[in-house]
Amino acid sequence: MAENKVQQARGMVRRPSLRKGISLRGMPELENVEEVKASFNRHLHFTVGKDRNVATNIDFMQAISMAVRDQLIGKWMRTQQNYHETDPKRVYYLSLEWYMGRTLGNAMLNLGIQGSTEEALNQLGLAIDELEEYEEDAGLGNGGLGRLAACFIDSMSTVGLPAHGYGIRYEYGIFKQEFVDGWQRELPDNWLRYGNPWEIQRPESTQNIRMYGHVSNGKWVDTKQVLAVPYDTPVPGYKNDVVNTLRLWSASAPVEFQLDSFNRGDYMGAVIENNVAEDISRVLYPNDNFFEGKELRLKQQYFLVAASLADIIRRHKTEPSWKERGWACFPDKAAIQLNDTHPSLAVPELMRILIDEEGKDWDESWKITTSTLSYTNHTVLPEALERWPVSLFEKLLPRHLQLVYEINHRHMEAVKAKYPGDNDRLSRMSIIEEGGGKRIHMGYLAIVGTHAVNGVAALHSELIKKTIFKDFYEMYPERFQNKTNGITPRRWLIKANPALTNLIDEKLPGEKWATDLYELAKLKKFADDKDFMRSIQNAKRENKLSVCRLVAEEYGIELDVDSMFDCHVKRIHEYKRQLLNVLHMITRYNEIKANPDKEFTPRTVMFGGKCAPGYEMAKRIIKLINNVADKCNNDPAVSKYLKVVYFENYRVSLAEKIIPAVDLSEQISTAGTEASGTGNMKFMLNGSLTIGTMDGANVEMAEEMGLENIFIFGMDVDEVHALGAKGYNPHEFYDNNATLRECLDQIRDGFWSPEDPSMFSMIWDTLMTRGDQYMLLADYQSYIDKQREVDEVYRDQKKWLKMAIHNIASIGKFNSDRTIREYAEEIWGAQCRN
Repeated sequence: MAENKVQQARGMVRRPSLRKGISLRGMPELENVEEVKASFNRHLHFTVGKDRNVATNIDFMQAISMAVRDQLIGKWMRTQQNYHETDPKRVYYLSLEWYMGRTLGNAMLNLGIQGSTEEALNQLGLAIDELEEYEEDAGLGNGGLGRLAACFIDSMSTVGLPAHGYGIRYEYGIFKQEFVDGWQRELPDNWLRYGNPWEIQRPESTQNIRMYGHVSNGKWVDTKQVLAVPYDTPVPGYKNDVVNTLRLWSASAPVEFQLDSFNRGDYMGAVIENNVAEDISRVLYPNDNFFEGKELRLKQQYFLVAASLADIIRRHKTEPSWKERGWACFPDKAAIQLNDTHPSLAVPELMRILIDEEGKDWDESWKITTSTLSYTNHTVLPEALERWPVSLFEKLLPRHLQLVYEINHRHMEAVKAKYPGDNDRLSRMSIIEEGGGKRIHMGYLAIVGTHAVNGVAALHSELIKKTIFKDFYEMYPERFQNKTNGITPRRWLIKANPALTNLIDEKLPGEKWATDLYELAKLKKFADDKDFMRSIQNAKRENKLSVCRLVAEEYGIELDVDSMFDCHVKRIHEYKRQLLNVLHMITRYNEIKANPDKEFTPRTVMFGGKCAPGYEMAKRIIKLINNVADKCNNDPAVSKYLKVVYFENYRVSLAEKIIPAVDLSEQISTAGTEASGTGNMKFMLNGSLTIGTMDGANVEMAEEMGLENIFIFGMDVDEVHALGAKGYNPHEFYDNNATLRECLDQIRDGFWSPEDPSMFSMIWDTLMTRGDQYMLLADYQSYIDKQREVDEVYRDQKKWLKMAIHNIASIGKFNSDRTIREYAEEIWGAQCRN
């Protein structure tokens, strides 16, 4: 007993595997089991430097990760050798965010060695699912943007596309969130504390990056330098022997130590240059969809772009085609995708390389640049678009500012030629914005400097053509495309939900559906099959029980597994309208209290998500959610019908546990504000039903599954615009709806914050005196009515399960493999080999 306590303290207790619903794929092969055991022991002894007597679970996780990585290395090297020998067109995906999550489980799945690895560890007295919990999430992203990049690179490998991902190796990822008395508190995410077993440093490919200085006689001189040191992570495709590379850059000072400063007794001076340089890759900026022109952010963007372009060009200069054709072949051999405006400095940087370093003239350089680069837009919110002050640009990147001015001059001449005399259009389309200090509009620069511009859902792609980029669409209609987002089914179904995976495998033998989700349409014929419906219900219940155990252990809250699990997980932002969900919870609370003898449909409302540290309104919303949760959960009359859980520090690995258990997915943004959403797709894939507006990819989801299988409420985009044009007055809805008025008055008067009645006055002011920008009050009653319909359907489990099966069976379009194939064929001109 005493020995067990010591082992517990050191994290060494070995228990039988807790993994539920093990998938039938990747069953153990005896020879692989022995190989895994031998590799694990070798790495534990010679890489980690421990034996079983002193090793902790972190050591075991490191050792098994190294053993799995060994399985990747050979395939990785052969893939890269094949690219060099065949010289295909390669795709380079530049993204400031990569929200990869954990790697161990995903790597085992894609390699097809889950079974053998689990069996090997079982024979050694270890449990793979427990060891996976010791791997830190690589949280190098804020949410959808970075997670999309992660799904895309998985799909690029799976479809056999020669590709590289480029990003920044932030020392600290998205902050860790904890709640202190219901308030969000941010803690540093030191995800590299114990090292990263998946990465390999490549110092021989270090790039020298220049910043600051000035331009003299056309030369960029007196610059400061920083080194970009690459770290490579192998990214395997699904059981196809293709392993692509994610290269992340870490910043380092070119001189490790200022010895002369140290000799003068100035220790701080000796190290300060190092610290300033390394700050570039120190921390990921939290995103609140409101652009702030911070110098460090611009440094990060240029650091990513300059290092990646130098690396891309270096690589292509070693290829056979280069020796024959030189720069003329570059657009035929390289496609560079800019993931949002963050990497749009690639336009002037590639021009600088071509003109200043390669001696090309402007016209040839421009043709190469625009033919090579393409741009994905991820927002319709004007306040989120990047507009850098010219003064900051001039200080940090003086040569690039000259190039941007020349790009804009030539662009303006083209506009004049097409629209003579239209001075208003000239002003609207200028990359250099006047008034209130000159600023460079990076979205405009990205459009002018690329050959293709795409939105990420059909509605979003139409909106950018009609709103924020209307003038540019009219001038360059051939450049604009749509590429509806997708998700990888390997992580978000096969790995996350083995119980459902097994059911699908039974009905659809073989593994074709794992890469072609359109195959799941064949499940529609089982939508009325009672046995299949019962199996779907049991799988969902099994997943819900797992979440019940998690919530009981972490938060001490006992959940009713048969209650409806209603989930709203995403970044906390006003446009995502978590506050509308809160109004619904308050409405339910008031109804339950007013009708003590009435039976209600039991519901567990779950939240998860972080807000940017400086986003005060979002922090108040988080606090309100937690206060409502406390009151509901601690009132016996209410808690039997309504419980509320806010998952602390929501992240990819937690999402993998929660999403398979959810009954109802909340996708309730104001129509016309969400570019796409990918969480909505993950829930749909796992058999959750959606309540949502006609926004983002919800529109296409409804088209695929039919309106009878989704709960749509509220205004559509046209109605939102019409109400805004008419003059939206939230007081009209407040005055004419007693139920809504009661909810808002409770927020204003301190019912949910008796310790400080004015705590939520900001929320009241935002809705009632500052115009309710996202029109929560206008959509409130429609949302409440639709939630009542949800209750009715949930009580009819046969109908609910039939709808759930149609959701799963209609997911085909939202596979990131499909999205990547479309990019490859219609934008990149690259070939998928699988």
